[in-house]
Amino acid sequence: MAIRQMLKRSLSSEKRSNSIGSTNVPKGHCAVYVGESEYKQRFIIPVSFLNHHSFQDLLFQAEEEYGFCHPMGGLTIPCSEELFVDVTSCLRRR
Repeated sequence: MAIRQMLKRSLSSEKRSNSIGSTNVPKGHCAVYVGESEYKQRFIIPVSFLNHHSFQDLLFQAEEEYGFCHPMGGLTIPCSEELFVDVTSCLRRR
């Protein structure tokens, strides 16, 4: 439950600072856009997540869906926010 609160806090602070196009990404992290509809949520994740098998499955889905042309201008992952939070929660526990 703590990870969901942390992500919600991150999202709410980004919304207040008009996060679309924002460059407020800490060193060692990257922004990803998540969602199955045209409205996607922006998440900041550690770059180290990109090497994990479960996250690479999400990247494969993104490749299948978008190739190298991501509609949000950044890495877009076509899955539910709930699935994304579950995967990243598991990775944070490692």
